[in-house]
Amino acid sequence: MNKMLKIFLIAGLSTASFAKPASAINYTGAISAKRVGNINISTISPNDGVWRGVGATTVILYPQQTIKLNDAKANKLNAANLAKKVQVSAIYSSSAVAFRLVWSDPTQDTLSGIKTDVYGDGFAMQLPVAFSDPKKLPYIGMGSDGRPVVVSLMKAITAHYEPNGKGDIEHQLSSSNTVLFGDELKAYKAKVASTGNIPYVKSFISEGFRSMTEVKDGSAKLGMKMSYNPKTKQWTGVVAKSLNDGTVRLGGHGALPVSFAIWDGGKLNRGGVKNLSSWIAVKLQGKGGDDALVRELTATPSGNATAGKTQVEAMCASCHTLSDAKKAANPYMGPNLKDIGGYSTNAYLAESIKDPSAVVVPGYNKNAHKNSPWYNVDPKTGKRTSTMPPMMTDDKMINDAVAYLKTLKAGVEK
Repeated sequence: MNKMLKIFLIAGLSTASFAKPASAINYTGAISAKRVGNINISTISPNDGVWRGVGATTVILYPQQTIKLNDAKANKLNAANLAKKVQVSAIYSSSAVAFRLVWSDPTQDTLSGIKTDVYGDGFAMQLPVAFSDPKKLPYIGMGSDGRPVVVSLMKAITAHYEPNGKGDIEHQLSSSNTVLFGDELKAYKAKVASTGNIPYVKSFISEGFRSMTEVKDGSAKLGMKMSYNPKTKQWTGVVAKSLNDGTVRLGGHGALPVSFAIWDGGKLNRGGVKNLSSWIAVKLQGKGGDDALVRELTATPSGNATAGKTQVEAMCASCHTLSDAKKAANPYMGPNLKDIGGYSTNAYLAESIKDPSAVVVPGYNKNAHKNSPWYNVDPKTGKRTSTMPPMMTDDKMINDAVAYLKTLKAGVEK
């Protein structure tokens, strides 16, 4: 973790489409962050007055499932997932950047401290620790070797008591079994309620597969809240992150890349089963610079998708599942690519084709599937090397392949 925390490089932002009517929004565009007064990141809420007059951009979060779960019910519930629209508003001050997310969810699902088969709704924001080279952004979701990310996560949770970290045993007695009356009983019940209300807000730093580490030393300065409206069946969540703290140094720059994720507890979402956005450029209004990042994250693939389809199907379909489930490859051979175009950038796809070992993603248990390992591990260094060889070296072929892979994405919920 120390290695990751020492890497403090630069960030970059983008121009936005958030003032456009919903029908004209470019889903692959950028978010515009409005300059406001100082943000108190510990108290900002979904209905805070600071959000008045701040427009929203529609961001699409695509289904992502790193590997198939050993959970038949969850696999069935998530077999035909669609992408979800999330309305994102952004603000920033000299010390912090904050986002407000609104998304639909038919049910309100919360984590329970006494059940192991119940999962909560939740959301997360991800920022790279460094992004001076917009073509070398970290792998979405967990970062990559030498390219760490900071993840701010919140899950909906019911009030629960010990073990909750407070060490309070005194107030676990049922109020009906106390000898308290009147104001003393009211005070006791209030204390019980406050003892159980612990928000599930966590910060992680990750630099690739199996490196995700919770930041527990207080160096990650953030605030998160979420609330559910049963009438509209929508969640609203806010996340505010310090621009300069013990995990990132983002202050002083004109643009930055950000990614969002949401979990649906009703579909047993957890871990790598979620909806995820690609890296999105966020432009800080009134600040210049970082134009290269904006261009990279809003660029349309330059290749020929038709030619790329022919190439990819000929060279990749034996190991990777593409869009046609009837032609699905053995799931143990390689990552499923059927939604890869939704949450991957052009540069990431090009790099993965040309240098597959640049980012090695989680695979199935190698002991259980010895004939189809996704990667090999050097016993001396522990470094993981992809078993996929470089597939293409010609830039035109790579550009065509990327153009096709970017078309592989789920439909969007209405």
